[in-house]
Amino acid sequence: MIKYLLDIKIRNKKEELTMSGHSKWHNIQAKKGKADAARGKIFTKLGRELLIAVKQGGPDPAGNSKLKDVIAKCKANNMPNDTINNAIKKASGAGNNENYEEITYEGYGVNGVAVIVEASTDNKNRTAADVRHAFDRAGGNLGTSGCVSYLFSKKGVIVIDRTTTDLSEDDMMMLALDNGAEDFVASDECYEITTLPEDFAKVREALEGQGLEFLEAEVQMVPSTYIKLDEKDSEKMQRLIDNLEDLDDVMNVYHNWEE
Repeated sequence: MIKYLLDIKIRNKKEELTMSGHSKWHNIQAKKGKADAARGKIFTKLGRELLIAVKQGGPDPAGNSKLKDVIAKCKANNMPNDTINNAIKKASGAGNNENYEEITYEGYGVNGVAVIVEASTDNKNRTAADVRHAFDRAGGNLGTSGCVSYLFSKKGVIVIDRTTTDLSEDDMMMLALDNGAEDFVASDECYEITTLPEDFAKVREALEGQGLEFLEAEVQMVPSTYIKLDEKDSEKMQRLIDNLEDLDDVMNVYHNWEE
């Protein structure tokens, strides 16, 4: 009976996904291609995330859950193990005096699209000015703290390309839910698993234990509602996202634009 109800839930989710187009992985190849083109910048930013995690909790991922999560994010972005290990070693070195402060900005894109920007910086004035300029250039505006965060929930998100696993959809669903996943959505191209933040590591490690590889694996801000834009406004919104992601200090950009 439980499995029957879960099957109904998954079918409903698949229908919602097809109708809404909300999945950020609607076109895996296009997303992967974009990521490949920006890999150098991505690795630089991930290196900074590793440094921050090591500074906060030490170089041993067994005792540093944040570092463990960042390592999973690095692997999802195909960062080589040697590069990860070298970054951790450098961050934990006695002579490393690099220090970054994590800061979050909130604002609006075109037509009121909510935007959250997570940054790490050694100069708050510089970063704030750069983020504000990125918003202004694309017709958006930087808001005050809390102006849009209420529209998002913090969730663990794991995305798996269906072509990389022999597990059936039912088996994948049961594996995720049995280990504490909050939700499971299957599309033609991928499986998207969401968790509560506190359950993310457990679910991720269970999936890793089955030899699964991830397109994405991190705790992020997930919107509760989405805004549709016409073609002209979509171009402006994409420009804003690109402007923000091009900034060295910006680590993550979240929004509720239905791409």
